Amino acid sequence: MKKTFLAVFATLIFVSCTEKKNSSIISTEDTFINKKDSTVIKHFFNTALSEGVAYEWLRDLTKNIGGRLSGSPEAQQAVEWAEKLMKDEGFDKVWLQPVMVPHWVRGEKEVANYTINGSKINVPICALGGSIATSKNGVTAEVIEVKSLKEVEELGGKIRGKIIFFNRPFDAKLINTFKAYGGCVDQRYGGAEVAGKFGAVGTIVRSMTLSIDDYPHTGSMGYGKAKKEDYIPTAAISSKAANLLSENLKKHPKLKFYFKQSCKTLPDAPSFNVIGEITGSEFPDKYVVVGGHLDSWDLGEGAHDDGTGVVQSLGVLRLFKQLNIKPKHTLRVVLFMNEENGTRGAKKYAEEVKKNKEIHVAALESDAGGHTPRGFTYKGNDSNKDLFMSWKALLSPYGLHDWSVGSPGADINPLMNETITLSGYRPDSQRYFDYHHAATDTFDKVNRRELELGTASMASLIYLMDKYLDVEPVKK
Repeated sequence: MKKTFLAVFATLIFVSCTEKKNSSIISTEDTFINKKDSTVIKHFFNTALSEGVAYEWLRDLTKNIGGRLSGSPEAQQAVEWAEKLMKDEGFDKVWLQPVMVPHWVRGEKEVANYTINGSKINVPICALGGSIATSKNGVTAEVIEVKSLKEVEELGGKIRGKIIFFNRPFDAKLINTFKAYGGCVDQRYGGAEVAGKFGAVGTIVRSMTLSIDDYPHTGSMGYGKAKKEDYIPTAAISSKAANLLSENLKKHPKLKFYFKQSCKTLPDAPSFNVIGEITGSEFPDKYVVVGGHLDSWDLGEGAHDDGTGVVQSLGVLRLFKQLNIKPKHTLRVVLFMNEENGTRGAKKYAEEVKKNKEIHVAALESDAGGHTPRGFTYKGNDSNKDLFMSWKALLSPYGLHDWSVGSPGADINPLMNETITLSGYRPDSQRYFDYHHAATDTFDKVNRRELELGTASMASLIYLMDKYLDVEPVKK
């Protein structure tokens, strides 16, 4: 009996020690999760939600500076604002990276209307970024409604002297509204180039939104390889106005549409990317980057696009300092200039990285709004993909269930190489295009709690990338 008791007791001691030894590891179906990581991530969320200042930073950026179109005085104010904030937060190094940017100005408020049976119908309209102006007296012409660039090509010379109306709406059946946007934005960007070569005198496009309202949404356009003499003015009209115009064209196919805009492109202007760092404790010459774009369109305050990404990125480094977490690699926040109409800041940053032979381990971009966190995209080598995807188990308790392979964002894409890991922060997308590039993109549309949840989500991923990734692919 005594021997049996001693055997059982020894077994219990062994099991207890084994459990204690393995207490830092939680087994899951796909991976092993370090309990220390879980604790750190919990601290990120607790601190961001109880002590976060990103919302007040955003209030300052949007209400005291507002829209920040590249080359504008407001964009320069934002550069100075960000530089001062980084220095006030005590980042180890802060500097401005010069870059020349496009300088397009909107000019006077645009006007559009058409008349039916003696009744004038005013149309909410805004010029697209990069467009030329109309003549001083505006443009008046009959309208041809189309759904695609291909349809314009097929019409060919029949569109000469006409205004082409691109009216392909978002596919409402797509859950991911960014896919819906991607399915329509070609008509905004390339419509004027295609229509101009066949003699159209202007183009108007349905605003890129699922919302049916009277707010036109601007955005970039381009003339591509068109000859200068084929450049034509182009503008967006509100979704509600697009529906009404389409209905009226069915009843009155010969109606004439009038619009006037006075926008112009000035010579390129000097500007800056704003960069700050926390020096790495083990690999100070290797970098993990987090960022968003500092510029915005001019109609609103640039809150969701991309003020939220700016303050969340700054908030990531602040959380590391608040919690006294020493990163292995140097953490670098980059606030890019000119994402909206040229990505000159992104190209300049990537160019300097290559020139200086800097080693970038990973980069995370926030440019999808400040709504509730949903997940992250992955772009990189296959060897690191499984490790990256395994982190879903750590972050899914915080609502981050959507992990997929996909584009990380326009500003960090130029950094892509064989070893780097790129990721895009993905919040809920259902409301984003209600405000995107419109006058409604204002501070009051951002929820403080959702914003800080995003900051903590991004800090958590940066922590994991810093701790577990390097430029050498993970060996299976």
